[in-house]
Amino acid sequence: MPIVFQAIERSAIPDNLPTFALMLSDTEENYLKALLRITVEQDSAGEAGTNQLAGKLNVRPATATDMLKKLKEKQLVNYEKYGKISLTDTGRDLAIAIVRKHRLWETFLFDKLGFSWDEVHDIAEQLEHIKSEKLVEQLDKFLGYPQFDPHGDAIPTADGDYINEARLTLAEASEGKHYTIIAVKDNSPSFLQYVSQMGIGIHSQTKVLQKYAFDHSMALEVDGTKINISDKVAQNIYCKLL
Repeated sequence: MPIVFQAIERSAIPDNLPTFALMLSDTEENYLKALLRITVEQDSAGEAGTNQLAGKLNVRPATATDMLKKLKEKQLVNYEKYGKISLTDTGRDLAIAIVRKHRLWETFLFDKLGFSWDEVHDIAEQLEHIKSEKLVEQLDKFLGYPQFDPHGDAIPTADGDYINEARLTLAEASEGKHYTIIAVKDNSPSFLQYVSQMGIGIHSQTKVLQKYAFDHSMALEVDGTKINISDKVAQNIYCKLL
């Protein structure tokens, strides 16, 4: 499957947007970030459902509905009761900025402070809410303008553009072919620790030795070592054909 690079253009924040709309709580920022992940990065045609969003944030649908009403008042989401949800241009811009900060902090923690890839997410969740744009730009410069974070996710640029790849999971890989691991779908510490113990990481070279029809598990050769993985693991690892 070819890799498709799609730039997401950043629109200007409207001059007539009320000042309060840009004064967001950490929770509001988390909702915008979750909506971006669902509607843009997970190929959901730019829309999300309330239950889908609630599941992503581990909250009750009623709680998500209350927050969506607030975000609609701030002109950050398009939302009607029982209808699909999408980000407005301004909401998308703000969400991209939050994702950018999160992934830059993850990269800093991993590359410069020696944190493992299973440790950085929770810390970056706290650091992403720092408001200083100058700090973020200096951080990006200090890191050498990285394109991807430690989990293989694209880091938006200061202009709001980033690479949105059409990615292949290991579950979709073909028997007998060689691949490079480029990202993970599941960023939870338990999953990252598990695949690390199996010798799988970003940039690992793997060959699909066999795919088993019974349970869709797979036999792989990863950096010269033969291992077996379940279908659930294969579904959560992205790869690129060599």
